Amino acid sequence: MTDFADQLLARPRHTRPYANIVEAVGWTPLIRLNRVTAGIRTPVYGKAEFMNPGGSVKDRVGPAIIEAAERAGELRPGGTVVEGTSGNTGVGLALAAAIKGYRCIFTIPDKMSQEKVRLLKAFGAEVIVTPTAVAPDHPDNYVMMAKRIAEETPNAILANQFYNQANPEAHYATTAPEIWEQTEGRVTHFVSAAGTGGTLTGVGRYLKERNPAVRIIGGDPVGSIIAGYAATGSKPEAAPYKVEGIGQDKIPGTLDMSVVDEWRSVEDRASLGMARRLTREEGLFVGGSAGLICQVALEVAREIDDPEACVVFILCDTGERYLSKIFNDEWMRENRLLEPSRVTARDMVSGKEDKAPGQLIAVAPETPVRQALGFITQHNISQLPVVSEGDCVGHISEASLMSRVLENTATLEQSVQHLMDAPLPVVDAHVDLPGITRLLNRQNPAVLVRHDGRLAGIITRYDVLRYLTDAR
Repeated sequence: MTDFADQLLARPRHTRPYANIVEAVGWTPLIRLNRVTAGIRTPVYGKAEFMNPGGSVKDRVGPAIIEAAERAGELRPGGTVVEGTSGNTGVGLALAAAIKGYRCIFTIPDKMSQEKVRLLKAFGAEVIVTPTAVAPDHPDNYVMMAKRIAEETPNAILANQFYNQANPEAHYATTAPEIWEQTEGRVTHFVSAAGTGGTLTGVGRYLKERNPAVRIIGGDPVGSIIAGYAATGSKPEAAPYKVEGIGQDKIPGTLDMSVVDEWRSVEDRASLGMARRLTREEGLFVGGSAGLICQVALEVAREIDDPEACVVFILCDTGERYLSKIFNDEWMRENRLLEPSRVTARDMVSGKEDKAPGQLIAVAPETPVRQALGFITQHNISQLPVVSEGDCVGHISEASLMSRVLENTATLEQSVQHLMDAPLPVVDAHVDLPGITRLLNRQNPAVLVRHDGRLAGIITRYDVLRYLTDAR
């Protein structure tokens, strides 16, 4: 038997059968970070909420809201659950509704990933996509529309996660005691973010009751109003941001601001970049909200610099809901969210709009100058490699070639090998942007990119400048 198998058997889990899937919610693992914490002495642990059966921390909230409505007599057999959701609360509600036989109608802003919309539909929910760029009180706002649908639908309740106290109570009753037990009461700092504020409020209240010295720290996307409101007492102007599920253009009723000791704002690029790092370096496949919270947790841990402290943060949901966004390099580039230092030669070639990825426009040494000029004009390029037997043997510059032709038109009938300049440098596809720019100079106006043993593309000084300009 392998060491891994021995370890699994030594830690028995799920030792009894469950009556339904909702019983499997909770008791998610607490996992220490190892690689992204390089140079940080303070231990940092992520609460892996993406391992709930519905893939997010909201699996705790959905059943709690439905059960509270049943106890209050507001939700009766055959009823309908309506909610405005960023996707995850909808899944938590849908899990419980599927078991209890309720119909679900969800409104969701159009900035949310298609994976979330399709997932809600997979559970049998009716999903209405609403515009993101509307005021909180606009009739088309996803929360306002959900309220209207609930009012107009017989035997329906509005889950009302932003004001329903069953939300923070679920975290007070489950998430927080788990963290306390898993850390054996050693947790010193808890980091999360506020969509509804339920996690921060519920966990924060519980932990401070156990130990008033525990620091509760909230992360907030740049563009959200929560951190600004906490700092000034007045609501700043909201701005768009790409991180999903957290941040607000209003202050939710389920967020107890008095519980939070400190707020920190994080840019989209840092948040989504950290989500990708957690996946690639820690094996934790999570979304952008977890990336933002982790970024704050690492900042806090670095500042504490205490091996005896214990920082715990929430890994909110699974990265499977962001395959078309955070884990799609093309989407990240379009939204200027890829760090330039992480862009490779292959990324640069694939991102060029003037030709298909991997296609190199080149000529042979014996190609007539007239034909070479035709290629330059046809493809609107400034540098034309001269290739023989798969290797670059020289290159033709548009400006230099045209100057020579204008001086002597007979040049048009010569082959390019008589006029070509020195070969262009070649880099492998994995070389990063700084490695490319070091090779570009007056003598080398471009570099060629080799992939799978063949020349697959060209990157000019103009391509690099255009990328650097667009990336900011």
